[in-house]
Amino acid sequence: MKNLAIVLVSGGMDSCVTAAIANIHYQLALLHINYGQRTESRELKAFRDIASYYKIPEERILISDIDFLSKIGGSSLTDPSMCIQDAQPDKKEIPTSYVPFRNTILLSIAVAWGEVIGARKIFIGAVEQDSPGYPDCKPPYYKTFNELVRAGTRPTTSLTVETPLIDKTKAEIVKMGISLHAPLHLSWSCYKNTDNACGVCHSCYLRQKAFKEAGVKDPIPYA
Repeated sequence: MKNLAIVLVSGGMDSCVTAAIANIHYQLALLHINYGQRTESRELKAFRDIASYYKIPEERILISDIDFLSKIGGSSLTDPSMCIQDAQPDKKEIPTSYVPFRNTILLSIAVAWGEVIGARKIFIGAVEQDSPGYPDCKPPYYKTFNELVRAGTRPTTSLTVETPLIDKTKAEIVKMGISLHAPLHLSWSCYKNTDNACGVCHSCYLRQKAFKEAGVKDPIPYA
């Protein structure tokens, strides 16, 4: 029997492809976090659709609802008083879409669940290229986090975080997804909308650019 791996699936393109990668060698358990993001309902639908595509049983699905990130604010994804920026591809500063310490919080939930269910790996679709300035999307962060996991779990726990996409370009991720038959048509990337993707936010810009560079039509609808 395959070892068990938890995949953090937001519903976005990167996490969708990450699930496809993990599915090659592992039995999947899928984790989704509702944290008050603007497109929470649409991301949850994408997650459910992806879980159904891979036929994940309910006992290996965890959907966690946390509200403190939206109460804290400080991010245009969780604070409705802040505007979602249009894509600024040449800007090097941390964008307003950065959610303070988000990946650490989400990974902590995954580690706790992983200890209980005996998972061996946690997969997250972090990508350094499309996250300018995001401190929690860089390889040194994950090296440090894995040291924390080793220090903060039971001696019998054997659990590490894997980032198979971290050094990939978005076009490479699209091509990988297609080669692995990942259900990219079920994924959702837009920061603003829940019906037709806006096409102008940073996430939409990167997604459309990636599909164009990969020479493939993006299967989701745009406004």
